[in-house]
Amino acid sequence: MRHISLVLIGTLFGAGLALSGMLNPSKVAGFLDLFGVWDPSLAFVMGGGVVANFIGHRIVTRRGAPLYEAGFSLPTNQGIDARLLTGAGLFGIGWGIGGLCPGPAISSLLLMPGDAVLFVMTMLAGLAAGRILTSGPSARPAPQA
Repeated sequence: MRHISLVLIGTLFGAGLALSGMLNPSKVAGFLDLFGVWDPSLAFVMGGGVVANFIGHRIVTRRGAPLYEAGFSLPTNQGIDARLLTGAGLFGIGWGIGGLCPGPAISSLLLMPGDAVLFVMTMLAGLAAGRILTSGPSARPAPQA
């Protein structure tokens, strides 16, 4: 049942991204073009997502545990540091240049694979590079002799 739930939730999320225009990089670029032909429609998409998440989070966290897990695993770090700001900045730059963020990019693989494959491959390479760069020397395996 858990796998069916994951497929249904992913399908609903992808359909929402497609319906809202988030899979169209030119629509995203129009939203980011504040001094040109600005398209504010994605602000409503983001606002709707924030409202839905706020309400859903309040309802779900009242439960003792998620449906398919023993307990919630919520982040405890609430600080704003250089690592967070650097990651957010790089994410924003990538979003502005590519016109996609991770969710829409993966959804685009189904609808427009030719356009999304290179973006997803470079996104995964960037995630791997970030993981390597942020792991300390003690987290890396020792070289084999």
